[in-house]
Amino acid sequence: MPITVCTWNINSVRLREDIVCKLLAEEAPDVLCLQECKSPVDKIPTEKFAELGYSHMVANGQKGYNGVAILSRLPLVETACEDFAALEHARHIAASVDGKMTIHNFYVPAGGDKPNREINEKFGQKLDYLTEMRDYFTKTRPEKSVLVGDLNIAPREDDVWDHKKLLKIVSHTPIEVDHLAAVQDSANWVDITRQDIPEGLLYSWWSYRAKDWDAADKGRRLDHIWATPDIAPTAHSSRILRPARGWEKPSDHAPVFATFDL
Repeated sequence: MPITVCTWNINSVRLREDIVCKLLAEEAPDVLCLQECKSPVDKIPTEKFAELGYSHMVANGQKGYNGVAILSRLPLVETACEDFAALEHARHIAASVDGKMTIHNFYVPAGGDKPNREINEKFGQKLDYLTEMRDYFTKTRPEKSVLVGDLNIAPREDDVWDHKKLLKIVSHTPIEVDHLAAVQDSANWVDITRQDIPEGLLYSWWSYRAKDWDAADKGRRLDHIWATPDIAPTAHSSRILRPARGWEKPSDHAPVFATFDL
């Protein structure tokens, strides 16, 4: 049974309800994982999503910022909702999808502007969050699991528009890349996007600050789909829906897809 998973930092699910519906109607993933929903759970506009066939949802929300949600055409059972680094932020939710796989949906802290925890508390929080993610998966040893979300790190040289220029920019610094690698190693997570698309520049985020984001193309691959080794070989059809970055009132992130034959 193929299950197509999509992850998307939507940057306010209520403000961008229309483009969520557009994605669901036109692309029809089985599961859509949203980050930065910026909404309490009871305010997420689920009615139109349900009309499109997405009648199942688990979510972890808060007013005005953060927030993660999993929408699905298949039955969901919540399995975890963790507060890493004791931030009291709604940044993680996990669910079993029809008993076939477990999905962990993350919104990792962005980390502020300065890559130095001594002068930037947010950068320290980001590193601590990643460390606790590592420890959590080392302890729980997930199986038949997928990890998705806005991890706010572009790890590879070809995940950014200019590797050398971004080495001291938050999201591509060596210390962040090392921390993300430790999370990946904790459960031998496989980067499915790069398993399918091993070579070439690949981005999922383009700043709102660019007057013409498409022409400038100064992107970063901040959004990821990983899988545990037991199901990684079943994955295929990875893609980033770049045109969505140009939709009306867009998020600054594009949706990322992968399909698993389970």
